[in-house]
Amino acid sequence: MSIRQPILFVSHGGGPLPLMGDASHQEMLEAFAELRSGLTVPMAVLLISAHWEETEFTLTGSASPGMIYDYYGFPPETYHYQYPAPGAPELAIQVKALLQAAQINAHLDFHRGFDHGMFVPMMLLFPEADIPVVQLSLKKGLDAHAHLALGEALSALREQGIMLIGSGYSFHNLSAMMGLKTSEVVEKCQAFHGWLDKVITNAELDDTERVKQLGEWQEAPYARFCHPREEHLLPLHVCCTAASAQPASALNFNVLGLPARCYIWSAAG
Repeated sequence: MSIRQPILFVSHGGGPLPLMGDASHQEMLEAFAELRSGLTVPMAVLLISAHWEETEFTLTGSASPGMIYDYYGFPPETYHYQYPAPGAPELAIQVKALLQAAQINAHLDFHRGFDHGMFVPMMLLFPEADIPVVQLSLKKGLDAHAHLALGEALSALREQGIMLIGSGYSFHNLSAMMGLKTSEVVEKCQAFHGWLDKVITNAELDDTERVKQLGEWQEAPYARFCHPREEHLLPLHVCCTAASAQPASALNFNVLGLPARCYIWSAAG
């Protein structure tokens, strides 16, 4: 019998730094440990990564995906991490069919491996690497409404024991993250997260309004400062509509001296 699964949006930190025990990621590691403690083992994971964009939504189709070390300037050992989780070709085919039934074009890629948007959070949440995983790309153009529609088409999967994870970052201005954390930078980041929390967690907000506001996310306070390019935010859009736009709970922590979030839509609904 399949166990209904939660849906997770996770802020996956800076490159491989969470796996290196970086001090600026300690609160993130504690938050992930708390998150992990409440999870049941899913039949498989469908993970939407901020680090993969294709002309159409694309799924990993390999039974044994390799590793993609898509970060630069880190110690040599960080290019030897392994996360040997099996792929799930049958699930990839099922998801492709679901999307096509919703009039969303989708493709399979039998050569694509797991990027760090996948293996960093999965190593923290499911370190045994024994759960089958299919990775799903974003769609080039990064249209918010297309990704909201994607999530809606995926909503039935959680009832089948499939855990959906959106892997991105609630704040992704790299120059601000790596630069001086002035009071202005912190205030802008806090203002955006205040808006995000209100949209994602407020049970009094109508579900239709929640989707509307996510579609218009660029109107949020300091939206383009916090996300000069929105690839790290859009996995959140997918998760929200996959959860039928119900309110989520938040895990709050700091990374690199700035606020970050994970959002959880519980299996209880």
